[in-house]
Parts: sequence; structure tokens; C-alpha cells
Amino acid sequence: MASTFGTQFRVTTFGESHGRAVGCILDGCPARIPLAESDIQPQLDRRRPGASALTTPRKETDTVSILSGVEQGLTLGTPIGLSIPNADPRPGDYAEMERVPRPSHADFTYAEKYGMRARSGGGRASARETAARVAAGAVAEKMLGVFHPVDIVAWVESVGSLTAARPDLASVTRAQVDATPVRCPDPDAAPCLTAAIEEARDAGDSVGGVIACVCRGLPPGWGEPVFDKLTALLARAMMSIPATRGFEVGEGFGAARMRGSRHNDPFEAAPGGGIRPASNRGGGIQGGISNGQPVFFRVAFKPVSTISLPQPTVAFDGSPVVFEAKGRHDPCVLPRAVPVVESMAALVLADAFLMQQTQLIPRPESESPS
Repeated sequence: MASTFGTQFRVTTFGESHGRAVGCILDGCPARIPLAESDIQPQLDRRRPGASALTTPRKETDTVSILSGVEQGLTLGTPIGLSIPNADPRPGDYAEMERVPRPSHADFTYAEKYGMRARSGGGRASARETAARVAAGAVAEKMLGVFHPVDIVAWVESVGSLTAARPDLASVTRAQVDATPVRCPDPDAAPCLTAAIEEARDAGDSVGGVIACVCRGLPPGWGEPVFDKLTALLARAMMSIPATRGFEVGEGFGAARMRGSRHNDPFEAAPGGGIRPASNRGGGIQGGISNGQPVFFRVAFKPVSTISLPQPTVAFDGSPVVFEAKGRHDPCVLPRAVPVVESMAALVLADAFLMQQTQLIPRPESESPS
């Protein structure tokens, strides 16, 4: 099973949803980066379950411990081990799922692939696994803050068929996003999005939606020109998050309905010399490489598969059953997925930054880009 992400800045996650712990090993983080649990915990607190009535009632503190790779508050340049205990597991809630695969869940595909699966919940297919990603992403943000600060902010843009107004990409903050439980910075739309989640929850159902994200402060040049385009790396990262079903950068699929004259980003003279794009319909990426504009993308999430409504289906042995899921599950993943999207973006950008450092060759002063 591939549980490692990244090239220069690599993270390997471990743990199951109802096991003893989840966590990760980070390799490739440079030495002498100031790092403590207090740098990691805030993002984990934003992701943790049970924080509001819109999330699963499972209670986890998600308290992270640094096991290795840090001494006297500084990274050593060696692998960093992070562990997050599972304080509130209830594997007994999943007894029925030993014989009945949940519709649209990974129970069936894991059993087919491996000939067995974790029976104490969703195992590695559970969103519980994303706690380790968030911890790793916080370290990536800390590393970027030392060498090249990047500001990453994600928010809930839509729930079901309801869409909020887009905030100012140059100024939207995490504090504005966190001002409402649904994590939407549009104060007019947030109550409607909240009501949509509550309606699905009260009906024993679930609902999906879209998370948008902006990454500010990237210089031109991050990303590779062919297979490791920044677009491709972000797409891989986002589509690896549980429940994701779509990804787009800039105008995304809307660009397919435009003419080039409308979609192109002309250049203008930049203050202090040089040039820059005058608009940002491309989402801050050209030819797979950052162009200095904010990188903007969206991620679509499907409704949570595990719902308590009765569903006609069949057991693993083919016998007909009416399945009603037990356990504690989010009616909508979006509010808790916001820091997950930010963290996966941070991992991509940390990796892209380090890869760029391996290619920088001092340019003669007389030579200009052509």
C-alpha cells in the first residue's frame, strides 16, 4: 500500500481509525527549523472531530507528540516522527460491517484488493487518517515560513447546490474562515450552508460540496514542466483526500467554455522592474509552473458514504439486506476538510520549494531571461 507522498519533502502516514494511534514519519525536512508540538496543534484542533454540531460526535483531543527528529526545539535533519493517539475508538459499532460492505465505501474494494480489511471501522479508508496529513502539513508550513513564507487559506465555497460569494483572494484569512462553524467567510451565505448540513444530518443523510483554496506568496518558478507540474502535484494531493471527486485550478472547467481571448492573462510591467500577469484566470500557474500570482484551486467532495438511512444492498455472501449504518460519522466532511486541504497544499509547496533549490544555478549578471 502506497502511504508515502512527496519527493524531497516526504511524508509516510500510518494508523487505522480505531487502532491505538495515527501518525506519520517526515523525511527531508532541513535541519535547524524551530519546531514544537505547539506549532502543529492549532491545525489539528481545527480538524479534530466533535468540535461542533456539524461534525461527528466522536471525541478526540488529537494531541500530537513529536517522537524523533527534534532536539532543543530544532529539527535535526533526520526523520521526524509524529504520533496522535486514538482516545475515543469504538470498534464495536462496526460489527455489522464485517458481513455487509457499506454502499460506496471502500469496504468492498479493500477486501477485493487485499483479501482482508480492517474490521474495526474504515481502517486506512477512514477520514481519521487525515489527522496525520494535517500534522505533516503544519511542519511543512513551519519549514516554508523559515525559507519562503507562503500564506495558505481554504474555505467552504458551497454545500450541495448552495454557493457562497467568493472572498477577496488577496486578503481572506483563516480567522475569517473560522468565524462560523461551517468555515465559510461569507457571513450572508454561512447560515444557509449550515442549515443544509443540519437538514441532511437530521434526516440521517449526508451532503457534499466544494472547498476553495488560495496560496499566496509563491514566487515564479515552482513546479516542473512535464510530469510534475504544480497543477498535477496539487491535483494528486487533493484527489488523495478521502471523499474527493473533482479538482480545478483557476477558471478550471469554466475555461473549457471560454475563448482564448477571454481566458488569457496578459502581462503588465511589475513595480520595481520585470513583468507579471495582469489577471489571474489561470490560477497562478502557467505551463505547470507558478507565475507569481496567487495559486487558486477548488476541490469537490462527495456526500459521506456512511449514512443511517436504510439502504437495500447485499452482504458479502450475496444475501439481500437492508443496511443501516451505526457509529459516529460526519454528515458533511467540508468543515473539517478545510485544514486537510490546506495541509496537503503545504506539503506540495514544501516539496516544490525544495525541488526548486536543487535546480538554482546562479545566472550571470549580464544574462537576462529570454
